[in-house]
Amino acid sequence: MSDSTRSTTAGVSARDGRAAGRAPNRWVILVCAILVQLSIGSVYAWSVFAKALQSEEAFGWSKAKAAVPFSVVLGMIFIGSFVGGRLQDRRGPRVVAMVGGVIYSIGVIMASFATNADMFWLLVLGYGVIGGFGLGMVYIVPIAMLQKWFPDKPGLITGLAVAGFGFGAVITAPVGQALIDNSPSQPTRAFLWLGIAYLVALLIGTTFFANPPAGGAATATTEAADDDKAVDAVSGERDFAVDEALRTPQWYLLTLILTMSVTAGISLIAVAAGSATDIAGYSKTAAASLVGILAVFNGGGRILWGWLSDMVGKMPAFLGILGIQAVCLLLIPHASNTALFAVLAALIYTCYGGAFGTMPSTAGKFFGVKNVGAIYGLMLVGWSIGGVIGPLLIASLIGDSKSYTRGFTIIGIITIVAMVIPLITRKPHHGAGAAAGTHRAGADRGAGAAH
Repeated sequence: MSDSTRSTTAGVSARDGRAAGRAPNRWVILVCAILVQLSIGSVYAWSVFAKALQSEEAFGWSKAKAAVPFSVVLGMIFIGSFVGGRLQDRRGPRVVAMVGGVIYSIGVIMASFATNADMFWLLVLGYGVIGGFGLGMVYIVPIAMLQKWFPDKPGLITGLAVAGFGFGAVITAPVGQALIDNSPSQPTRAFLWLGIAYLVALLIGTTFFANPPAGGAATATTEAADDDKAVDAVSGERDFAVDEALRTPQWYLLTLILTMSVTAGISLIAVAAGSATDIAGYSKTAAASLVGILAVFNGGGRILWGWLSDMVGKMPAFLGILGIQAVCLLLIPHASNTALFAVLAALIYTCYGGAFGTMPSTAGKFFGVKNVGAIYGLMLVGWSIGGVIGPLLIASLIGDSKSYTRGFTIIGIITIVAMVIPLITRKPHHGAGAAAGTHRAGADRGAGAAH
């Protein structure tokens, strides 16, 4: 490892408040990252709150109106992740994730003061705009940070890094429903206690965040991986700068794959509780429990597909992710049997989570891990686009007439068409960009020697 690389790494460690000679335990950091993701992953329990907001006992909102705060959250995630991805390279992961966690918690707590139907704007501002921005800042940090700690296990570790996000609704769905039941006419009051709990968990978890210390490697395996990356960089196959990545068609193809997977999966997630009730006859309580159980598959899918993508390849994995979602979406409006509905929904959640478990390591494989936080942070615009389009589209297609067959069939057909994208996506070559990057690196080393 070069002196300039050691110097840069030492600087990052200093910004994290860690002594260069005292390496944190990477497994402790992984556990803390999962705790953090569990807290912000509660957003996937939104369908429980949406159903409560539509109740005549509460605000009596339409399905489309109740979907707006959730869509705004997902729309703001891209902005937050873009800011967080840029800042963590300068300020370190601990500061960025902690600030994002505070912002997210404040947004959720603000939403608890939207206590009547006329305060729709406050729910959108607090839960949607402020909460979504903070969520994005927090979300991107563990993904980039852990790829630096575990370059020997990129798919599996990024799957684990975001698995907690998928598992978040396992806890929040039943807890949220219990809090709603205590005040059914004002379901938003539940956000006060949830926001406080998130704040505590996020402050504890982010306290331990840090980049690898000076010397680069957390283990001998990591050192070997770093050496490989250095060779790859010389050959022009790794470590694109952000602007270089944005000039490749592959960045846009990967972002489009993520967008289509999100659109498919979020279409069910946004209306999961209502769909379970209307299609398969679940009770309100059983539907809320099912949403919590399905979150296990959302989280598990991130680990499963992240691991599978290391085994079978990234594009075959995405082909499977989109294909399975498409088939299940076509079938689910006809699943009047409770068990069949649960199985189809679980498969959709598994594949939806799988895209988030696979895409970070794909970005690292395509563009290198040095700038993956910023590059993948920009890719999350696909999450925001799909997160806005999916819930609004499915709500409008289903409508007040509850046309689930029309809604899920159209989304399923769109997803089938999207299977073409991974078939035409190949790893980019650095080309001229690599030469420019090598020239800049040489100039930097020369400047360092001069100093």
